[in-house]
Amino acid sequence: MTRFGDALASGADLRAVAEQAAEQAIAGLDAAPDLVCVFVCADDPDDVVAAGEQVARTTGARVLLGCSAGGVLGAGRGIEGAGAVSVLAAVLPGVRLRPFHLEVMRSDAGAAVVGLPERDGDEVALLLADPYSFPADGFVSQTNSALPGLAVVGGLAHGPRGAGSTRLLLDGRAVGRGAVGVLLQGAGARTLVSQGCRPVGPAMTVTGARGNVVLELAGSPALQRIEDLLADLPPAEQALASSGLSLGIAMDEYAEDHDFLVRAILGAERETGGLVVGDLVEVGQTVRLQVRDADAADADLRAHLAAYDRDGGQAGGALLFSCNGRGAHLFGTAHGGADHDAVLVRDGLRGPAVAGFFAGGELGPVAGRNHLHGFTASLLAFPR
Repeated sequence: MTRFGDALASGADLRAVAEQAAEQAIAGLDAAPDLVCVFVCADDPDDVVAAGEQVARTTGARVLLGCSAGGVLGAGRGIEGAGAVSVLAAVLPGVRLRPFHLEVMRSDAGAAVVGLPERDGDEVALLLADPYSFPADGFVSQTNSALPGLAVVGGLAHGPRGAGSTRLLLDGRAVGRGAVGVLLQGAGARTLVSQGCRPVGPAMTVTGARGNVVLELAGSPALQRIEDLLADLPPAEQALASSGLSLGIAMDEYAEDHDFLVRAILGAERETGGLVVGDLVEVGQTVRLQVRDADAADADLRAHLAAYDRDGGQAGGALLFSCNGRGAHLFGTAHGGADHDAVLVRDGLRGPAVAGFFAGGELGPVAGRNHLHGFTASLLAFPR
């Protein structure tokens, strides 16, 4: 039967911390784990590598996957910006695991991603990427047409010193570029993506667009429409909008209740009155303004976990990729701070082993299509 263990440990000596977390994670397994995932928050990339090597030695995992992070989640806790190691260990009988390292090969004709094993049946891909050297958004978008039905879940790693300092861990070795992952076949794992925003104002139709610039909303210049809408909002919602405004793009134009893919508003084109959005937008799509809100993020995650439970989900272990804009920055002490998502997932899924990290972008499917998200909590849950 499947078995899982999790642990989170913190301290200045990352090698000792890693050994402690690894020992705790495998303590109740009674067998060498098939899969171990390790996430390391450290100031020095070399410490990340040393921690990953220690976890590999201690656990003897058949497949080890991990990365550097700006904060880690595990065992019902979250730690941001301090030395810590989070580990999930899993015994997965009957599950086929195929680890891989993706690299970008460039030529005069363009660029191609190489290294993904040929698909073999019903699988899910767990993916950890370096945001500086790997085109995660383009890659996951291409999987929707090139690999239909393959769910891609994971997150963008964080390097403690910016570009070149990200470390990705795969089977006892560290790489500094591309992406690492594993294809899981027969795991029965399910995905969940919870947004961290809530809609404000009315839904609007895009009546003019150019690439990722929304030129018109409901027949008026987009910027003017948004400024008018914000002026009419209650003071509390205006305050939320001032701390960050996003645009929700409806996934299904014909649904009575829209599910929105939330994208950041990056700026404005004053000369055209257009809004620059973090995704391509087409004429005819339905959009709605979104604001970051702790209460809404809490309620949305609770609703997704409740739906999982109603559908008969019995999770034994879970990997959690939470946006680095959530945690203490969003939830504060009133909502549990950095611990919020880890606690809610553990309790909402009735006590499974949970580990993960605060990501610079989260990967997960919405409405059957893979996306790179921001401000979300993306989850891969394994059955008991």
